[in-house]
Amino acid sequence: MIARIWHGWTSFENADIYEELLRNEIFPSIENRNIKGYRKISLLRRPLENEVEFITIMVFDDLSAVKEFVGEEYEKSYVPQKAQEVLLRHDKFSQHYEIVNEFDY
Repeated sequence: MIARIWHGWTSFENADIYEELLRNEIFPSIENRNIKGYRKISLLRRPLENEVEFITIMVFDDLSAVKEFVGEEYEKSYVPQKAQEVLLRHDKFSQHYEIVNEFDY
């Protein structure tokens, strides 16, 4: 399993707008693509001193599933235009980690 991690930052004024955009448009559009090997997406949110940080963690079966999602240059970030309009900045590349264990207590 592969975790694809990405960070984006927005203003306090745009944080709710961005979260709603993710929940109601971007995440459903990813789900509707029916990518073989795509498992789930998680959204994390954290207020900082001058901005709000968002992290997405997507889980895929393997790198071939990631490539089906974003193409051969799979490390490049996926940031739709509507999201770019409300973000202050974002990672240009996503990080990919092998999930070696998950603990359920």
